[in-house]
Amino acid sequence: MNTATDRSTPDAGAWDHQHVSVNGINMHYVREGDGVPLVLLHGWPEFWWTWHRNIPELASRFDVITPDLRGFGQTEKPPGSALDSYTIDHHAEDLAQLTRALGIERFGLVSHDVGAGVAQAFARKWPERLSGLFFTNCPYPGIGKRWAEAEHISEIWYQTFHQQEWITELLGRDRRNCEIYLSAMLTHWAHDPHAFDDHLAHWVDNFMAPGNLQGGCNWYIAQHESRMALVRDGAPCLPIIDVPTRLLWGGRDPVILSEWADRLGDYFSDFQCEVHDEAGHFVHFEQAADTNRAITDFFSSAKVAARN
Repeated sequence: MNTATDRSTPDAGAWDHQHVSVNGINMHYVREGDGVPLVLLHGWPEFWWTWHRNIPELASRFDVITPDLRGFGQTEKPPGSALDSYTIDHHAEDLAQLTRALGIERFGLVSHDVGAGVAQAFARKWPERLSGLFFTNCPYPGIGKRWAEAEHISEIWYQTFHQQEWITELLGRDRRNCEIYLSAMLTHWAHDPHAFDDHLAHWVDNFMAPGNLQGGCNWYIAQHESRMALVRDGAPCLPIIDVPTRLLWGGRDPVILSEWADRLGDYFSDFQCEVHDEAGHFVHFEQAADTNRAITDFFSSAKVAARN
């Protein structure tokens, strides 16, 4: 494990930054610790740094790999259309090849938001490669038509906004535009509106880097048709994920509501869900100590350990 202490910024030298070529892209990740492998996947509007309050504690027990997803952070942004290069299958294959490139055949998977979508796609294709799944605030198919209910439609405007061809020109025109957008989203989605005050500059630095705004939007462009299918047709019937699963859900999340966990049993065969009443959308960031304990307990349990 890297024992240096300067971890005040995403690019501080104490973090063990690495890159590997997988699935046609150069993928960035931070790796810390020793033990059973644990991969952490971020959401929107995030990058690997969203886990910086979790990595050191988890790395005392696990081999923690925290990548930037395709299009995000320091990972490469393939040119061309989102539908050609940014589908959920691309993301799942990235994870499959990343772990194999690191010599990891089976691992635990922790994910949030966008990362949770990637994790579910991976689990349906390669369940045998997972010891367990841990989600923080999980968009899953059982939400169905509720995404666009009258009382909720105002919360998902950004998903349509991200389809616009001019979005990166507008948000990336100057630092202040980007800051206003990210700050509004982080403030509204967190239970404590000041949770990101000391970290906003890191978020702006990241998304002002070349290609990062478009890279993040490409996820939403590539996922647009599947989201519309949920709104039109409701929750689909899919094979149940047969991997031990635990969820820690922020009870004050205004965009992925904790009451929407009511259909998890239609999609996961073995799950437990806990709601944290003092967290919003970013429970892993807002309540890091509780999240770290829950992750450690789950992946140290006999049921999960037996799958390693």
